[in-house]
Amino acid sequence: MEEPPQHSIRALHTATTITVYQAYSPEIGMPAVRQGRFPTAWKRDRMTWIKPSFLWMMYRCGWATKAAQETVLAVEITRDGFEWALRHACLSSYTRGLHADRGAWQRQLKGAPARVQWDPERDLQLQPLPHRSLQLGLSGDAVRRYADEWTISIRDVTPLAREIHALVSNGDLDSAARRLPEERSYPAGDDLIAHLR
Repeated sequence: MEEPPQHSIRALHTATTITVYQAYSPEIGMPAVRQGRFPTAWKRDRMTWIKPSFLWMMYRCGWATKAAQETVLAVEITRDGFEWALRHACLSSYTRGLHADRGAWQRQLKGAPARVQWDPERDLQLQPLPHRSLQLGLSGDAVRRYADEWTISIRDVTPLAREIHALVSNGDLDSAARRLPEERSYPAGDDLIAHLR
């Protein structure tokens, strides 16, 4: 099987939407599922990180076992919104050769409504893979757009996380793999992510 590019976005997506994952306490997650929108208790004045990779979300939330991350949400958002965030994003860390200098990067980061970091993708046993997975941090105007304009639906995928985790724990990796969301390469050309690699 061909190895994915070092920096690529793999996600569950349609012609108009992309699914990203977040994990919250039940006090935030369950009202979000019921209302199809983030509740008033959800803080709009802080950065929120969205993850297109289901397995990276599982790594981050420990299969929905970590405190305040017991409810895993699949948030379907518009591709237009997702791509707006990528176009307006800055890398979360300085990269020599990509940024003119550290000061230029810091100024860009300060003014950007979104930031990107690439972390090692994970396998079913949550071990790191050689290629990277996108994490997209939203703040300011991007948080408002995410909550009020881009979000199409919010689903609770905690039962799926627990089911897959149980299969992995029992050593049935084939069955676990078949239950994973079908994440495919997202068509993000250089115009979208050249400034983020």
